[in-house]
Amino acid sequence: MSPISLQLAASSTPETPPHTGGLLTLIDGTAGLLTVAAIGIALLLYLIIKVRLQPFVALLAVSIAVGLLAGLSVTELFGTVQKSDAVSTIESGMGGILGHVAIIIGLGTMLGAILEVSGGAQVLASRLLGLFGEKRAPLAMGLTGLIFGIPVFFDVGIFVLAPIVYAAAKRSGKSVLLYCLPLLAGLSMTHAFLPPHPGPVAAAGLLKVDLGWVILMGIVCGVPAVLAAWAFSAWIGRRIFVPVPQDMVEAAEEAKQAVVEEQRASGVEPRETPVALGTVLGIIGTPLVLILAATFSSIALDESTLRSVIEFFGNPFVALTIALFLAYYLLGIRRGWSRKSLETVSTASLKPVGNILLVVGAGGVFGAVLKASGVAQALSDTFNDVGLPVIVLSYLISLVLRVAQGSATVAIVTTAGIVAPLLAEGDHSQAFVALVIMAISAGSIFASHVNDGGFWMVAKYFGISERDTLKTWTVLESVLSVAGFVVAAVLSLFV
Repeated sequence: MSPISLQLAASSTPETPPHTGGLLTLIDGTAGLLTVAAIGIALLLYLIIKVRLQPFVALLAVSIAVGLLAGLSVTELFGTVQKSDAVSTIESGMGGILGHVAIIIGLGTMLGAILEVSGGAQVLASRLLGLFGEKRAPLAMGLTGLIFGIPVFFDVGIFVLAPIVYAAAKRSGKSVLLYCLPLLAGLSMTHAFLPPHPGPVAAAGLLKVDLGWVILMGIVCGVPAVLAAWAFSAWIGRRIFVPVPQDMVEAAEEAKQAVVEEQRASGVEPRETPVALGTVLGIIGTPLVLILAATFSSIALDESTLRSVIEFFGNPFVALTIALFLAYYLLGIRRGWSRKSLETVSTASLKPVGNILLVVGAGGVFGAVLKASGVAQALSDTFNDVGLPVIVLSYLISLVLRVAQGSATVAIVTTAGIVAPLLAEGDHSQAFVALVIMAISAGSIFASHVNDGGFWMVAKYFGISERDTLKTWTVLESVLSVAGFVVAAVLSLFV
């Protein structure tokens, strides 16, 4: 058995002694545990969809309910002050995942903020537009979304790049869909498939996979998916005409001016000299190259000083820190920023991250409760009896959760907790588990509709009616989802 399988087996296969100390002790056996699982998922969907409860609170409440229903004692769930050796399932679940995820997401968020505020996105888009020309402007926008989407969140990418889409569509007189959909496809693909975005990072932490494998499989599965999405964008963009939203053009100009004034107030004086394209690409590519090098050094090299050095610099924490320091110097200090300005931009970027980390942490709690109570093992046994491959089940579970409640992050962390015992059953390589993560991520973006905040953001920023957003954006996300999953499923046959 491979090291990853041993690790997963140790962490995912729960011992299932009779939990006689629980508040509810009537539920026993596989059928009872499956009933608990069904109640838990139904309750989670109800709290998020109907009650409109914040996903972090909903996941935490459902985790506690599932634990008690499955027979876990209060001590097993929460630990006690009197028994210092008592392990709290909730604390270990929360701490286990956040210890891996929080640093990566925090560093990645600050890196994206420096690239955004320094004008790196505008430079990237304008240079690509100049390189490809007017006829291939949609492709340039798609590549911009693909590259700039690596270090920035999806919504930030829309906010920063939307004015460039307006300008390109206004010059050509064509539908804004021709330019915004390729951009959105690039942003969405990187958000779903590649670290340091929360979804793939959280899944990697829950399933104990090196980020290097997640990056590699994210590229292998994501690039064909985004190509399919670009083909759909070109087709639908010629059939539905959406004019440039003038109100959003004016709002974008006001927002841009507000950002400039905010920068000046914090001591950042905008510079006329644009950032070099090579600098932007170098900063974005540095952590990816370092992490991938560390992953393959463990395969290609024997134990040696060279391998230790490569693995040190390729550790995700170190690689992202190096990239952030490069951004601080090349995009900040060298261009006249003060240290105070760098601190202000970095601190402000972390404010929206709190909600994401809490949701991811609560997902870790949910997974830990499923394992400790035996519910996850019961699900694993049942899914094995169904006979579907684990990668197909992972995709379908994530897809259903996504369509039902709208949040990709909730779909990913919940699915990862459910399928972890399935992966512990066999001798699976890290490459295979990374492909399972790709399937989960692909399912988490299927059919974005009215219960997804991204749906309304796309409709608002690009002036698309709800009906046309369903015809374009919703289908675009489904194309990305299905194409990414098909590539992952095919590759899993060989890995």
